[in-house]
Amino acid sequence: MRIAKTWVFPILRILIFVVIAAALVKIAFFATPAGGDDGAAVPTGDIVEPQFVVAKATITNDVVVDATVEADAPSAAPATLAGTVTDVVVSKGQAVAAGDRLAVLRSETPQDPLVAADGTVTERKPLIKTAVVTAPVAGTVVELSVIKDQLTAVGDPVAKVAPPTFHVTAPLAADQLYRLVSRPTEGTVAITGGPAPFACTGLAVGGVASSGSGGAASDGASAPSDSGSAATQSATCAVPGDVTVFSGLAAKLTIPAGVATDVLAVPLTAVEGAAGKGVVTVVAADGSQEKRDIDLGINDGTTVEVVSGLAEGDAVLEFVPGAPAASADGCTGPNGEVFC
Repeated sequence: MRIAKTWVFPILRILIFVVIAAALVKIAFFATPAGGDDGAAVPTGDIVEPQFVVAKATITNDVVVDATVEADAPSAAPATLAGTVTDVVVSKGQAVAAGDRLAVLRSETPQDPLVAADGTVTERKPLIKTAVVTAPVAGTVVELSVIKDQLTAVGDPVAKVAPPTFHVTAPLAADQLYRLVSRPTEGTVAITGGPAPFACTGLAVGGVASSGSGGAASDGASAPSDSGSAATQSATCAVPGDVTVFSGLAAKLTIPAGVATDVLAVPLTAVEGAAGKGVVTVVAADGSQEKRDIDLGINDGTTVEVVSGLAEGDAVLEFVPGAPAASADGCTGPNGEVFC
C-alpha cells in the first residue's frame, strides 16, 4: 500500500494529464474538417442595394435659411448746385423728416458788361442762384460732409440720413437658388427670443451675400454655407415698420416656393441632378438595371417631384451608384444635399 501511494498513483496522475494535454493539442491544431469541408470561409449572405418604389407624395418647397437683421442703408443728399455753403441747418445725430432743410447753397456767376452803341459801358450784377438741400428720407442725420463757406460741386455729398427701417438678409447657395425659380415676393421671419413670426415683404434675390450672415438652416433648407456650396447671392426682404427689431439679430427666413400635391416623388439621393433634369437607375423585375432620364419638379431638400420618366410602382436604386458616402454626421447625402 505504501508503494502504491508513493509511486503508482503519482505516475497514473501524470499519465492522465499527458493524455488530456495531447487531446487538447490535437483538437486545437490538427482537427479534421467535418463532412468534406475544406476549411475555406463561405459567404452566407448577399449584398442587396437598397431600392425605392416610386409613389405619390405631397412636397412642400419651403427654403429655410439663417438670416441677419440689418439696418437699411443711409440715403445720401447730394449738392444740386456748384457754389458755396451759406448755411448748415442740421447737426449730426439730429432727427429729420423727409423734405426737411439740411443746407443752403449759393452761387454767383459774373456777367459781361453791356456796351451801348455810343460806347457807354454798363456793369451788370453777378447772377445769383440758391439751392436748398433737403432730406431724402425721414430718419437720423448720420453724416455731415460740409461746413459753412465750403465750396461744393454738383453731386458732392452734403449729408447722409439713416432711415429707422430694417431688412432681413440671408445668403443663398446654388441649390437653394434652383429651388427658388418661382421667385416668391414674401417670406416669413422668426427671431429667437423676439416677436412672433411676421411676414417679410418685398422679397428680392440678387447681389453678393453678406459675409456676416449665416448659411442655410434645417427644417427644409438644403445646404448651409459650410457644406461646400459657396453662397454667391442673397435674399433680402423688408421688416414691417410696426415690428421692433435691432440690427445684428439672428433670424430664420422661410421662403415658400410652392407646394406639389399628390405627385410622383423619389428621394434626392436616388437622382443625379436636383433641378430640371435628372438620371435615376431603374431596377427591373428580373434584377437588371438601366439608367433613365427623368424630368424633375420642385423638391423639399430630401424628396423631389418626378414630372415625367417614371411611373408609380417603378423601383429605383435609393442611392446613385458610385456616389460618395454620406458625411460622418449623417446630414449630407450622396449628391451633397443636407437633410438636417
